[in-house]
Amino acid sequence: MARKSTKKPVKKTKANRAPAKPITLYYWSTPNGHKISIMLEELGVPYEMRPININKGEQFAPAFLKISPNNRIPAIVDPDGPGGRPVSVFESGAILQYLGRKYGRFYPKGERARIQVEEWLCWQVGGLGPMTGQANHFVNYSVEDLTYPKKRYTDEVHRLFGVMNRRLATRKFLAGAYSIADIACWSWVLSGSKYAPLDEFPHLKAWRDRVGARPAVVRGKALAADLRKPLTDEDRKVLFGQRAR
Repeated sequence: MARKSTKKPVKKTKANRAPAKPITLYYWSTPNGHKISIMLEELGVPYEMRPININKGEQFAPAFLKISPNNRIPAIVDPDGPGGRPVSVFESGAILQYLGRKYGRFYPKGERARIQVEEWLCWQVGGLGPMTGQANHFVNYSVEDLTYPKKRYTDEVHRLFGVMNRRLATRKFLAGAYSIADIACWSWVLSGSKYAPLDEFPHLKAWRDRVGARPAVVRGKALAADLRKPLTDEDRKVLFGQRAR
């Protein structure tokens, strides 16, 4: 007959708990990449960065496509995912939600507060990011000087900045407390301010400075920034005009 142990179970404390395994961040220094580097810095959790040089086509490597089937950065692999098993997550908005749920920070549990965060997160993913990206493409990278798309997308960035400015006239952050919605929008506002100067939007400008003064934001924005180089003609062939393979 087996004897029942009389030893009391050892409680896991900070002193004897196994150190957390680092999250792997697949990253390039872009506004979408900055969302996740900033979030991880804000959380203060261990992570390791693996650069994916999108100018050289590294996003098409078969090993990366298993993690990010849309061949885009960012993506993460968390070795301690749900049930203690590894999990990969692609798409910046999904990654922010996953990390916010897991660590219980910057993503409120209360439904009303969470709705507000998700509204502004989806607003960024579906509007601010794509429209700013298109403005950037047609102003800086289009081989043809096309007046209509340049005006179309820079006007839309201007309109979206107006939406943010009105929202921030009555609060410090987009959804009340600082959240993944602010993290998602911040780097895109930096990018868009090249086409819609923030002097026209004083509340948005104050928010940009307020968020940008956070030490974790400074660190996340600076991550691997030195790896980016001016685009060559070969880089352009990789980045632009992609079709299904």
